[in-house]
Amino acid sequence: MPGVGAIDRIAIDAGGLTFTGRACGPLGGRAVLLLHGFPQTSWAWRTLLFALGSAGCRAVAPEQRGYCAGARPAEVAAYGTEHLVSDVLDLADAMDLEEFDLVGHDWGAMLGWILASRHPGRVRSLVAVSTPHPLALQEAWEGEGADPDQAALGAAVTSFSRAGLAEQLLLGPDGSGSGLRQVLAESGLDEEHVGVYVEAMREPGTLTAALNWYRAMDRGVLDDLEPVAVPTLSVWSTGDDAFVRTAAEGSGRHVVGPYTLEVLESVSHWIPEMAPVELSALVLGHLGVPATMGP
Repeated sequence: MPGVGAIDRIAIDAGGLTFTGRACGPLGGRAVLLLHGFPQTSWAWRTLLFALGSAGCRAVAPEQRGYCAGARPAEVAAYGTEHLVSDVLDLADAMDLEEFDLVGHDWGAMLGWILASRHPGRVRSLVAVSTPHPLALQEAWEGEGADPDQAALGAAVTSFSRAGLAEQLLLGPDGSGSGLRQVLAESGLDEEHVGVYVEAMREPGTLTAALNWYRAMDRGVLDDLEPVAVPTLSVWSTGDDAFVRTAAEGSGRHVVGPYTLEVLESVSHWIPEMAPVELSALVLGHLGVPATMGP
């Protein structure tokens, strides 16, 4: 059967944009959407794509808004969180998916929490990797029981919002991406993935578009979030340098459906890349899908 054992490159027209990405598994299989974060690409998911596809699922990992040339509007406002959420639904509609399981990491997990809250009729289940529920993060950042470590880590978000300066610092004086390379390596990402992501961000316009996610971020999207009712797995790692345990453990307060928090020891923020086999096993277990071939 074509596509079952191979990871295919795809292009999907959705919402007036064209998203590229990767997919694996039979077209009629259980649909699982995989959403990457900053500054990743669908490359982050290749182990999980293969594991899901081999188990009979249809796993699709798009390059999100700004990360591919066909879905890269120029205006900062076009990267508001509402647009990013709509993209996922538009992609699902374009693939005729009434329901889908959702796996997200970093920014992709943030979108996953919002989608699962707002659209439980579309999102069958959620796996949020690394990133806590946005309200739990807000509480850890600035709430009554705020964790000073989370507030300190949040400074990166502020620095990414500085148009022009962030690009200069991350790309370096020669445009080689030296600043981004250093940031990713110091945060625990391996050399192979650092190289892939730095090269992707060096493509004209890509880094600015990716940073626009931060610049257009609107906290108002959190105002109407209902507790998540779909089956949810949250995966956090003790080596995460972006989100603290307080925020990870607080996510459960915002879930009323079946909920599990899995903690991986001594793994960095980059769980899809640095613990892909462990993550694949957790996702397959959460979906109740037996692994037919090792990831």
